[in-house]
Amino acid sequence: MRIYTRSGDKGQTSLIYGNRVAKNDLRVEAYGTCDEANSSIGLALSHLKGEDWLGKDRFMEVMQRIQTILFHVGAELATPKGKEVKWQLKKEYIDELEKQIDEWDEDLAPLKNFILPSGHEASAGLHMARTVVRRAERYAVALGDELENQLVVSYLNRLSDFLFVAARYVNKHLGGREVTLDPDV
Repeated sequence: MRIYTRSGDKGQTSLIYGNRVAKNDLRVEAYGTCDEANSSIGLALSHLKGEDWLGKDRFMEVMQRIQTILFHVGAELATPKGKEVKWQLKKEYIDELEKQIDEWDEDLAPLKNFILPSGHEASAGLHMARTVVRRAERYAVALGDELENQLVVSYLNRLSDFLFVAARYVNKHLGGREVTLDPDV
C-alpha cells in the first residue's frame, strides 16, 4: 500500500465510509486536531527517555492507553452522522481519566495560583498537548448535532484536565520547576 494516493490534491479528503469533504471541513478540523494532540503527547513522552522514577512504567502505560483512545476519538469524529461507529467512546473512559486525575493530584501540592506551562521538557510538552486538546474540544462542540456521540466533548474536556495534572506530576517526579503566574506583571 502506498502512502500517497493523490486523491487529496484538490483539497478534499474522505471521511470513514468514503464521504468526500473539503480538507477544511469542521469534522476534518476536529479529527485532525485530535491527531495533532496525539502527536504532541508522543513528543512529550519522547522527552522521558532515560528518565527514571518510581511509577514511570505505569505513567507510560496510562499515557499510551490515552493515545490509543484519542486515536479512536478521532475516528469517531471522522464518521459521518448516521453511520455506524466501529469503536464508540464509553463513559467508563471518562471515569478512568477522573480516577487517574484524582490519584496523581493526591501526590501534588495544592495549587494556590495559576501556573505557567514550564518545567521539564516532557511537562511543557504535556501542557502543549493540553492546549491542542482544548482546540479539538472546541471543534467537537462546533459540530453540534452532527456529532453522534456527545461523550466525545466530555472526554476531550476531561482529557485536557488530565494532561494538566500529568504535566504537574512529571514536574514533581523529575524536578521540573513550576512557575507561578505573577499577577502583578
